[in-house]
Amino acid sequence: MDDDRVITPRLRLNGVVWRGALFGLLGTVPLAVTALCIADHHNRQEFLCIVSGLGLFGACSFVVGARFWWASGGDIRRWRDWRTINGQTAAVTVVGPLAKRLGMLLIVLGVAALGLYHLVHAAPYGSWLHSH
Repeated sequence: MDDDRVITPRLRLNGVVWRGALFGLLGTVPLAVTALCIADHHNRQEFLCIVSGLGLFGACSFVVGARFWWASGGDIRRWRDWRTINGQTAAVTVVGPLAKRLGMLLIVLGVAALGLYHLVHAAPYGSWLHSH
């Protein structure tokens, strides 16, 4: 910890983005299982289409996080350092990495859902991927 009781080393952009991508990849497993549990073909496609829309929300969150990251001027803190915030404008030091990680998670999850949507759409009738 440093003099302000902030956990060191500070977060790095590369680490935050990679961890968000990893969380997104781990999120594709329950996404695929849930999609395959939906019995109706049209409902399965609709579910995957809606989840793929989260990628757009993720891109917006990623951009907002980048703006907060830039505004914090190198003072990037972990979520556990929330108690060290001492001012209204200092919250961006914690929210920036959170928004970037969440954005990356949703981008990866949205792209995976879009890929699954195209696989389900192209599946031949009667296959286990096409469903009923």
